[in-house]
Amino acid sequence: MGESVLIRLLRGHLRPYRRELTAVLVLQLIGTIASLYLPSLNADIIDFGIAKGDNGYIMTTGGWMLLVSLVQIACSVGAVYFGARTAMSFGRDVRSEVFHRVGSFSAREVAQFGPSSLITRNTNDVQQVQVLVVMVCTLLVSAPITCVAGIVMALQEDAGLSWLLLVCVPALAVSLILIGRRMVPQFRLMQEGVDAVNRVLREQLAGIRVVRAFVRERHETQRFAKANADLSRTALRAGALMALVFPIVMLVLNGSGAAVLWFGAARIDTGEIQIGALTAFLSYLMQILMSVMMATFMAMMIPRAAVCAERIMEVLGTDSSVVPATDPVTALPGPASVEFRSAEFRYPGATDPVLRDISFRAEAGQTTAIIGSTGAGKTTLLSLVPRLIDVTGGEVLVSGVDVRAAGAEALGGVIGLVPQRAYLFSGTVASNLRYGNPEATDEELWEALEVAQARGFVEAMEGGLEAPIAQGGTNVSGGQRQRLSIARALVRKPAVYLFDDAFSALDLATDARLRAALRPRTREAVVIVVAQRVSTVVDADRIVVLENGAVVGVGAHADLLETCPTYVEIVESQLTPEAAA
Repeated sequence: MGESVLIRLLRGHLRPYRRELTAVLVLQLIGTIASLYLPSLNADIIDFGIAKGDNGYIMTTGGWMLLVSLVQIACSVGAVYFGARTAMSFGRDVRSEVFHRVGSFSAREVAQFGPSSLITRNTNDVQQVQVLVVMVCTLLVSAPITCVAGIVMALQEDAGLSWLLLVCVPALAVSLILIGRRMVPQFRLMQEGVDAVNRVLREQLAGIRVVRAFVRERHETQRFAKANADLSRTALRAGALMALVFPIVMLVLNGSGAAVLWFGAARIDTGEIQIGALTAFLSYLMQILMSVMMATFMAMMIPRAAVCAERIMEVLGTDSSVVPATDPVTALPGPASVEFRSAEFRYPGATDPVLRDISFRAEAGQTTAIIGSTGAGKTTLLSLVPRLIDVTGGEVLVSGVDVRAAGAEALGGVIGLVPQRAYLFSGTVASNLRYGNPEATDEELWEALEVAQARGFVEAMEGGLEAPIAQGGTNVSGGQRQRLSIARALVRKPAVYLFDDAFSALDLATDARLRAALRPRTREAVVIVVAQRVSTVVDADRIVVLENGAVVGVGAHADLLETCPTYVEIVESQLTPEAAA
């Protein structure tokens, strides 16, 4: 199964490099023939030159040996060059395809694999298959040529010793194959161990503040030590099996050499073979055994590469649940609106939907707030609009067009999303703000920062708009990250603003100022705000109350206080009776 997947991966991605592979095959063929011709020339020098004292023959044949050696070297260098070029190109193409496939995944597929596993598959797994391609081009191609041609040349030198080939070659091959078969499960466990170490390390790096705040360094050290020890034990078991390879190879090689000399000496004594021919036969036997060893060594690498290929093809074979429209709408009509019609979302295999029968409409010029307890489905609901995930029932429409029928650029062009977890990219303040609109001027950036209540701290940063931002925005506070994310959405000037709990890290005063500054900028746009704080949604034109994935109330703050018990419960848990009224 694994080998067939590996072959499918190699066939599909090596097809564009048929010329390079042909060059490798031709060069390896010529180089192997040259290397097999050398022992024959050496035998002639011994039998017809040295034995007869013919210096002229020695010099002439030696010149031929030098020329053949130069041809062999040139062909070997050329084969390695084209083989390495092909392998590196293969790795580049596979990594690129995996990257683009992961980029097309919805949140559901990313969660299914996990970020740590996806990173491992696109780095370590691809590298393992890439190494196999290099080894195939440089070693495996020449191994069968050397084995077959070496047997023919050895038989030409002396057929009487051919029975040694029937003993030595199978003995080496069977020994190495038995070791290789025990290594297969260890290689599979090693890749899973790499995943585990990567996952633990990513969790610790991402949650370093929590770890230190709760003084859990020792616990996390033990977690990493366990994952690391498991990987080490598996690697040691695989290494112990590989350590058996070298002694077995040397035992068979030296035993074969001793057997050739032992039985060959008797044939020389009876005149059935000459010294040069025996030397050539010994050289051919060593070359045959080395080719068998290389082929078996490659056979041991194939299982690990096959495991990696399965993991790579699992990613490449997974289609996103967000399927692009076959005939997409390239421009959405105005004015903007967002409408949910009996929308439902259910994870594969789940008995109950996360969202069910969601129906409401958000118009341009209005602020629609979505509130509910933790786990009510607020973020999932908002994710349906930009197609981070797709509904499994019902419809979501933007400007009257089903989002599943809209083109990605047309839909993305009218949406400005501020996610629940504000994320900034490594670069500068300006590069992050221009992420949604590369053509934005500095004046537009400062204007967006002003509205987002971020101008003050950006001006205080050394460099202003050109101040550096670390990966993930770790060199600014959580509230600053949120405000920069809001400014990034404002720079885009979309027709639909989606704020997914985007004010949670702000103090109440900054929250109020920001929402007041937003109103003039979003007067003609659809604004949907997901929030947990009542103070954030109390002034919204319409509030949608979610509970257990269903809409249990829609209306203004005052209306919901009279008609929606769930909303009343949320308000009473946060505000005093006087403030709630």
